[in-house]
Amino acid sequence: GSPIPVGIDVQVESIDSISEVDMDFTMTLYLRHYWKDERLSFRSNKNKSMTFDGRLIKKIWVPDVFFVHSKRSFIHDTTVENIMLRVYPDGNVLFSLRITVSAMCFMDFSRFPLDTQNCSLELESYAYNEDDLMLYWKHGNKSLSTDEHISLSQFFIEEFSASSGLAFYSSTGWYNRLFINFALRRHIFFFVLQSYFPAMLMVMLSWVSFWIDRRAVPARVSLGITTVLTMSTIMTGVSASMPQVSYIKAVDVYLWISFLFVFLSVIEYAAVNYLTTIEERKQLKKRGKASGMYSMDAVQAMAFDGCYHDTDEEMDLSPFPEPCEENETRASQTNISNADTPRLKRKRSLKGNVGRIILQNNHVIDTYSRVIFPSIYIVFNFFYWGLYI
Repeated sequence: GSPIPVGIDVQVESIDSISEVDMDFTMTLYLRHYWKDERLSFRSNKNKSMTFDGRLIKKIWVPDVFFVHSKRSFIHDTTVENIMLRVYPDGNVLFSLRITVSAMCFMDFSRFPLDTQNCSLELESYAYNEDDLMLYWKHGNKSLSTDEHISLSQFFIEEFSASSGLAFYSSTGWYNRLFINFALRRHIFFFVLQSYFPAMLMVMLSWVSFWIDRRAVPARVSLGITTVLTMSTIMTGVSASMPQVSYIKAVDVYLWISFLFVFLSVIEYAAVNYLTTIEERKQLKKRGKASGMYSMDAVQAMAFDGCYHDTDEEMDLSPFPEPCEENETRASQTNISNADTPRLKRKRSLKGNVGRIILQNNHVIDTYSRVIFPSIYIVFNFFYWGLYI
């Protein structure tokens, strides 16, 4: 005869988890089937219906609905199997199950973490095609209901909807298929705190080197290397929690551009240091040699002995100067008054003129970098957030 109509309605109890790595979701729901089997009809003036548990299921015909693309599923069995069969006098049957199912969700991470994922749970008869069984939503769009308290840690649930269609298999024919569709929009605040904000701070921290004296090589190099390594750690942490996709994600764009800014700040100082060295060598050649000793100013003196000399007088240093600590120890052992020592004079002069000295000893590249780097980074952020939001 004609195909048996089987109505379906679903009540979603919870969405237990969403896994980006496995590209699946886990959902607990009440699945209810409605059909009519005249063989089960009975006469009764008192009972409006009769309710049975799962023991009767094996003795009657029930629809063989399964979940397409499911990975794992089970019927809850605490304290007994969560199965109900209700038969009405006219032969109408209600068959209800409480099921937890994990199914695939084909996700697109090109806009991650500013993405919206559309997932669906699909129901279909396994054995009976459209000539034998017709699946349909019992109450149309109202056949799908959800718990008002459903919430997820990383997503907003934007909508639930029910739809239907047909699926074709070359060996067995056409089958009715029902869809439970839902859209998930990701919370952005978590990723702002864990990825975007630290990346912004690292980029801004790398700009601090533009205000440090160009002759302070250890300070500027260590700052640049630290920010580069920190950016690498942030990028590794984000990638570890994501599937290994072959396309670029939105967060990758932001982190790689931020890494590029940090890297360029290190390259900027390399250029400054190189040009400074070339300039000092030219000055050294012009001054020549005096009595077999190099005549050096404060810049070259610092490069050799690691101490800062703020006087403009030329200083005669041996080709192999002793460390600053030994010089200070030797000076402290002399009988000369502390107020008259040249080193204390330099220290006092340095304390009052630190700002002036730094400004006078800045390279022109540092001056331009203070404006160009922040300006380009602000423009990049403006276009990035405007494009993805």
